[in-house]
Amino acid sequence: MVQKPETETVRIRTEFIKLDSLLKFAGLCDTGGFAKELVQQGAVKVNGEVCTMRGKKIRPGDTVSIDKYTVHVEAES
Repeated sequence: MVQKPETETVRIRTEFIKLDSLLKFAGLCDTGGFAKELVQQGAVKVNGEVCTMRGKKIRPGDTVSIDKYTVHVEAES
């Protein structure tokens, strides 16, 4: 079984990605429903602060954390 790295970088081509979509894209959640639950429960931090808005726009330079997992967002060059 392959274990997910605790810190990873995700590159996006667009100006932003919505928080719930990022959680699925980065593989931290299997479904949008689960992503929505995690965000609403306050389990997700954006740039170190708890975020309960699942539609929050995550832009290159932002960091998203759940438990011990952290995702850094970069622009695809």
